[in-house]
Amino acid sequence: MRINDPDRKIAEAAEALAPGLVAIRRDIHAHPELAMEEVRTAGIVSRELERLGIAHRTGLGRTGIIGMIEGGRPGPTLAIRADMDALPIHEETGLPFASTVDGKMHACGHDIHTSTLLGVASVLKDLAPMLAGRVALVFQPAEETLEGAAAMIADGAAEGFDMALGFHNHPDMPVGETGFVRGACLAASDRFDLVLRGKSGHAAHPESAVDPIVAAAHFVSQAQTVVSREVDPLKPAVVTIGMMAGGATYNIIPERVALKGTVRTLDAGTRDIAEGALRRLVAGLELGFRVQASLDYRRMVPALVNDDGVLERVVPAVAAQLGRAPVEGLPSMGSEDFSEFAALVPSMHLRVGSGAPGRADRLHNAGYQPDEGCISVGVQALSRAALELLA
Repeated sequence: MRINDPDRKIAEAAEALAPGLVAIRRDIHAHPELAMEEVRTAGIVSRELERLGIAHRTGLGRTGIIGMIEGGRPGPTLAIRADMDALPIHEETGLPFASTVDGKMHACGHDIHTSTLLGVASVLKDLAPMLAGRVALVFQPAEETLEGAAAMIADGAAEGFDMALGFHNHPDMPVGETGFVRGACLAASDRFDLVLRGKSGHAAHPESAVDPIVAAAHFVSQAQTVVSREVDPLKPAVVTIGMMAGGATYNIIPERVALKGTVRTLDAGTRDIAEGALRRLVAGLELGFRVQASLDYRRMVPALVNDDGVLERVVPAVAAQLGRAPVEGLPSMGSEDFSEFAALVPSMHLRVGSGAPGRADRLHNAGYQPDEGCISVGVQALSRAALELLA
């Protein structure tokens, strides 16, 4: 194979690697580990990097790993990140390699991601003489809790990074198709816990009690006005109350009601507006309903913003490799803590189609079955992107 024919070289390597990568994926799938528990998965990654002769560090952000491939010439450092954690979902696929752990499942395809990056590691190790710079292979824990990237960064994982690539399988796109979004592609994610304390009493005598349920119901309704009346309608935002709990029976006004919610925004200014509005509404509950309100509002991860400079180089490189141009799509209000890396260095997040023919799968679903053909596609796309960025 001529060294000046990288597209064909990458395609042939991905094809040869596919059976082994699928086997690794199925092994990881059968043994899912939740956020910050990815000890076995990290062991598999470390073993494979060792086999490939790739130097690596373990224990970053507790269970994270970074492998390093040195290029043939000096240049920048490109990080390519894959997440490793599973979800607290009981698998119902009936597959022969289904989860062997009750209540845990790779329902978001992070097993796919881990296997894909191991394939990229193998390809780029062989192509290292062509690289001007080096590749950091980032195997990250705890994406589902939006904590893993920050934990790795706190341990110094991002030191020396100049660019970064992330990716995610997309069951809404067929295998063979890739996609991208210009600018903000995934939302900032914030969480809040609100506790309202009143005065317990008999349901027949509400005047002698302070009812936190009425205050909570009012807050749930008012919270929707943050989006409808305070945020620019051209700037997306979502406020969702995911949990409300209080009371025990029909005829007792409870002492306490607890709520949990999330705020998603694509714009930093909108994020500030939403938080300020919710804090103001909570303060109003104390005056209007006589309850004591305790709000714990936590900013989790920023919006994931694709860098135009990286995107403009990666998109044509992926198109050349796959013979099919990545499809430009719309942002999602979902969140992804790769945004922590993207906030530090110019980055891009690639969508990799994983939809199986005849299926309509969804992420975070007990029956999720991605098409394993997406592993080879991801290996090719990311390897070719790296070759372009480190040309």
